[in-house]
Amino acid sequence: MSFLRSLLYALWLVVTVMPWAIAVVIVSIVVRGEPLYWMCVGWLRVAIFGARWICGIRPRVQGMEHLPNGPAILLPKHQSTWETFAFPCLMPRPLSYVFKRELLFLPFFGWAIGRLDMVHIDRSKRNEAWTKVAEQGRRFMQQGNWVIMFPEGTRTPRGGQGPYKTGGSRLAVATGTPVVPIAVTSARCWPRKAFIKRPGVVDVSIGPAIATAGRDADEVMREVEAWIEAEMRRLDPEAYTAAAPTAPAAGGPAGRGA
Repeated sequence: MSFLRSLLYALWLVVTVMPWAIAVVIVSIVVRGEPLYWMCVGWLRVAIFGARWICGIRPRVQGMEHLPNGPAILLPKHQSTWETFAFPCLMPRPLSYVFKRELLFLPFFGWAIGRLDMVHIDRSKRNEAWTKVAEQGRRFMQQGNWVIMFPEGTRTPRGGQGPYKTGGSRLAVATGTPVVPIAVTSARCWPRKAFIKRPGVVDVSIGPAIATAGRDADEVMREVEAWIEAEMRRLDPEAYTAAAPTAPAAGGPAGRGA
């Protein structure tokens, strides 16, 4: 049954994304910025609705009151594609994702996100990538967007932990912007690199904003890591009863030297 549900959901994504993405590309000829962003979020809502209706994956969110009224950099745990779809649907402001440029080459989906105010970087060029993150991240936040970066750089398996890299905290310190740590248990239902999805609840816990002005980027990221990992163990304790697997290190602007 889980396989059939997952197959149906994959078809749901393909069938819905094609016309939506084509419409976005056409509309982007005359409309850009926030209106185009919310048009794309419309499809993400369809994707999250499908995950709930077809696969039985239900979100449970806490801590929305911790989101600041002004600029912010979101630093979430990353376990699956689910949160990349869900966060724009949950957040009250447009999000500027920092992501690897290879995603732009995905048919339809990549074409659409390429028209948005996102930071797509070449991970093989670390210094150039960091410069792009710093310049575009600052500009997008001045427009009113929130920047979102996954500090572990890649998806981690359930119960796992990757190295927390300081790209997000460096940008925060450089701009005096608070960071918001977020724990998410999506691998409980949507395992990393797995086709089959399982019904259940994905917990999203938003932590208190952390001030960064005048602080050290390493210190800020250690505070983010401590909060997220403690919260993950509270939300999904059975995942951490055995020795936790470790995700492979990922290069890119989230790294120390980026």
